[in-house]
Amino acid sequence: MRQKGHEYVLIIDFGGQYNQLIARRVRECSVYCEVISYKSITIEKIEELAPEGIIFTGGPQSVYGDDAPTIDAKIFEMGIPVLGICYGSQLMAHMLGGKVQTCQTSEYGKTQTYYDKSCVLFSGITEMSDEAISWMSHTDYISQLPEGFSSVAHTDNCPVAAMANYDRKLYAVQFHPEVNHTEHGLRMLDSFLKNVCGCKGDWTMGNYAQTAIKDIREKVGDGKVLLALSGGVDSSVLAALLSKAVGSQLTCIFVDHGFMRKNEGDEVEDAFKDWDVNFVRVNAKDRFMAKLNGVSDPETKRKLIGEEFIRVFEAEAKKIGKVDFLAQGTIYPDVIESGSGDAATIKSHHNVGGLPDYVDFKEIIEPLRMLFKDETRKLGQELGLSDTLVWRQPFPGPGLAIRIMGEITDEKLTILQDADFIFREEIAKAGLDRSIGQYFAVLTNNRSVGVMGDFRTYDYTLALRAVTTTDFMTADFARIPYEVLETCSSRIVNEVKNINRVVYDVTTKPPATIEWE
Repeated sequence: MRQKGHEYVLIIDFGGQYNQLIARRVRECSVYCEVISYKSITIEKIEELAPEGIIFTGGPQSVYGDDAPTIDAKIFEMGIPVLGICYGSQLMAHMLGGKVQTCQTSEYGKTQTYYDKSCVLFSGITEMSDEAISWMSHTDYISQLPEGFSSVAHTDNCPVAAMANYDRKLYAVQFHPEVNHTEHGLRMLDSFLKNVCGCKGDWTMGNYAQTAIKDIREKVGDGKVLLALSGGVDSSVLAALLSKAVGSQLTCIFVDHGFMRKNEGDEVEDAFKDWDVNFVRVNAKDRFMAKLNGVSDPETKRKLIGEEFIRVFEAEAKKIGKVDFLAQGTIYPDVIESGSGDAATIKSHHNVGGLPDYVDFKEIIEPLRMLFKDETRKLGQELGLSDTLVWRQPFPGPGLAIRIMGEITDEKLTILQDADFIFREEIAKAGLDRSIGQYFAVLTNNRSVGVMGDFRTYDYTLALRAVTTTDFMTADFARIPYEVLETCSSRIVNEVKNINRVVYDVTTKPPATIEWE
């Protein structure tokens, strides 16, 4: 949905693995964009949206296949600038009379690419030479240009690594400018947006905050709003936004299930003590521990915690009386991962479906629904939320319950809280807390022999996990300096009882997930 008063770029998804990343890069250029599946878009819808530009994503299929994703060819006659990426470039060539066929030599990964610097996509990048690395991922290639197009980049194996029709404002790149490995890729996207589409870049969190506050006030009027506040980044930023918009009409219910990180429940409560909201903290650890007594299976843990959360939330909400609106901290990756459009369902998010049915409300409001995580953090800063909450590490809904392998006990919970606190403290001291995407400790159910002083020990093994990622869809293990890991290990085994061994997880996602359970 086009945001009021903002420039808009439409990203048409043909099943590409980088569709979300393309959108994030466009937003980084201060231009609002939206990802819509090719199955859902029509010429009439495009006319309604009136985008300043259109981007075709990549995709896994061949454009000449019988079941290949396609689009109405009228899109090229609308006068709207179009940029095709990977499959999108081949689709443009194929539909406009060019030829696409299988490569004799496929290209994957970093590829030396030769550019025509006179092309508007590259001409403004003064620090870029005629040769640079691009990220390729294709087995088909454009073997014959459509009429009116010229090749503006090539590789040793791909004669059309980029093409342009300047008169029709149609551009295409075989490589992926949205991937960090493509040198100057973000600048290329920015050049398309600013120099071809004519965007000025009016998408800022300051502007968004003003618009969102105005829209919320208009929608809510004098109604009551209820928010389940988890203490995570998304719900905390939403609480701050709603506080600015409707103040005391908002009630935040913070269900503390007892599986928070060390001191975290108190930190969340303290962060909102001076905000103009009704803040309700429910200390429900005993209820949740009772439900999980003897439970080891991670999926069972998740379900039991989710169900009990609903019951506690239900009981507290009934005390408030009639509620007009239920607010949720849903963000754009939640929508995409939960199977929106053409995307496969990766995991079900608690914000997208599974709502309690007891609340009598007019409507669900989701003011963050079209924001990425980094934008949500920027919005939190814009609203004056404390850095403690804005830069809080991503944290699963079940909390430490799924970072304790096997059955949960009070002893294990204390062990993990103390060890995790030390790990996070040392990462912050080393200045790595904002460069690592996510980092945490996992208490395994394995015990091993150790020696402390003159005594034999038989205690738990603690695993440390830290990853770097741009989208949390894929992740690499963080290269934490050995001296930092050494300090973490030394402190943990010396300061935390019942741990005598610390290991570091060096597995990527895939094949592993970021969390252990």
